[in-house]
Amino acid sequence: MSASSLLVIGLGNPGAEYEDTRHNVGHQVVDALAERLGVSFDHQPDALVGWGRHDDAEIGLAVPLTYMNRSGDPVAALREHYDLALDQLLIVVDDLHLPVGTIRLRPSGSSGGHNGLAHVAQRLGTTEFPRLRIGIGDEFPDGRQSDYVLSPFTDEQKSAA
Repeated sequence: MSASSLLVIGLGNPGAEYEDTRHNVGHQVVDALAERLGVSFDHQPDALVGWGRHDDAEIGLAVPLTYMNRSGDPVAALREHYDLALDQLLIVVDDLHLPVGTIRLRPSGSSGGHNGLAHVAQRLGTTEFPRLRIGIGDEFPDGRQSDYVLSPFTDEQKSAA
């Protein structure tokens, strides 16, 4: 891979039952980018991966086929396979602490309580990798976080996102 390559990895859970859930917004972003760039995916061990171009940059898109909390394994394997520097990765995840429709791009940082990001950091051995957090809001009753993230966006939230 060239120095101008970027691999965008959208975290989520595999399976049709999770496809449209808030927790899978990382997958949804990568799918939208693939459509926009005309990228098709190939099966690799533990991930779907496709490559395309935008301007002079080579853009890779990946969707791990592991559950969110085990995302670090395929991320580390993809980084090694394509011989990418940490700053050539962009991990896309959902974020409960951001309102729906809000994004936050950071070059590094903590997991912020996100188990998928925590596992990625553990497997990469660092928190020094870029991440794009997509706001999914926090409109759930106490103790219902799991139900909330594993449910689909409302129609109103879809239009905001």
